[in-house]
Amino acid sequence: MRPEDPLRELPMGLRDEQKQLLASGITTWGEVQSLDDLQISRLVSSGRSSARNLKRLRGMADLACSLDLAPQDAALLMHAGLATVTAIAGSSPQELVTRTGRLERQLRSGRAPVVDLALARRWILLARERQNTN
Repeated sequence: MRPEDPLRELPMGLRDEQKQLLASGITTWGEVQSLDDLQISRLVSSGRSSARNLKRLRGMADLACSLDLAPQDAALLMHAGLATVTAIAGSSPQELVTRTGRLERQLRSGRAPVVDLALARRWILLARERQNTN
């Protein structure tokens, strides 16, 4: 996902945050990525969104924009305990597959694992490249 991509198809648990962001003129993933804590506090004080969910969205946006991931993939990585580019870059492909697979099994999604070794390697290489450019 690119920073200029519009906010769409957020999970149902984040609908209040999506409404609040759009009402505040924050319409792209890049704008969500660049939110600071003060802006999040202002958004929380003026609507029904929660700071926890807005910070979670900011983290998703950071992963998604930095590594060109779909929002669902960024959320999967975050909930599997790999919430930063640094954490992903420091992981092995097997660790990434194991952690995301364990999460999907705990959630009992019933679908085939989304992350395989090839995809994990690709994400790790992207994360390492991203670290080297900063």
